[in-house]
Amino acid sequence: MTIANDAALVLFSGGQDSTTCLGWALERFARVETVGFNYGQRHAVELEVRPRLRDLIAGLKPEWKARLGDDHMVSLDALAAISDTALTRETAIAVADSGLPNTFVPARNLIFFTFAGALAYRRGARHIVAGMCETDYSGYPDCRDDTIKAMQVALSLGLDRKLTIHTPLMWVDKAGTFEMARDIAGQAFLDLVVEHSHTCYLGDRSHRHPWGYGCGTCPACDLRRQGYAKFLVSHPN
Repeated sequence: MTIANDAALVLFSGGQDSTTCLGWALERFARVETVGFNYGQRHAVELEVRPRLRDLIAGLKPEWKARLGDDHMVSLDALAAISDTALTRETAIAVADSGLPNTFVPARNLIFFTFAGALAYRRGARHIVAGMCETDYSGYPDCRDDTIKAMQVALSLGLDRKLTIHTPLMWVDKAGTFEMARDIAGQAFLDLVVEHSHTCYLGDRSHRHPWGYGCGTCPACDLRRQGYAKFLVSHPN
């Protein structure tokens, strides 16, 4: 695989999708930096697993260790202050009157990309990698391919510098994401994703399931559980 000399910035939450995307980027770019966002999320434990994940990922391949650059953490407290969602409040997860799950944080990804674009500009990175997906996305409008393409155009125009947003999981379901992790760096990377990434909306790291840690009942856990079961059907060994 050809390694681009350009730098990439990965939106890295510590979840299954962004961890897989980090491996994807490390296979393709000579320098890869990561950015995380603290927006008062209920599952802030995802921020706690990030440093450990980065260290473990760097240890998988010498070339990955050489390519993995700085990590950045951006505080977005204002987003929690203006949001009233099940990801920023202690409230039951349900479907809202809008028809969307009340885990939808309005404009979250748009804000993430804006800050990521500003950081990429400062760090000299022309590529942003993110784990948005239309296949298993709970209907979130800011995960749609059209939204991402519009943000790429807006950022490139607004910064007067061509930025490319890569979403390698856009048309991949959770089973395919597990498969992609294995294809990227073998069983060791897949095991790392299962054991150390965090998905659960409730921030539960006390219950270990075959697919990883989580409450086992929230929508994020349900998607991950179903995806892993589907993956095992195709890859029983």
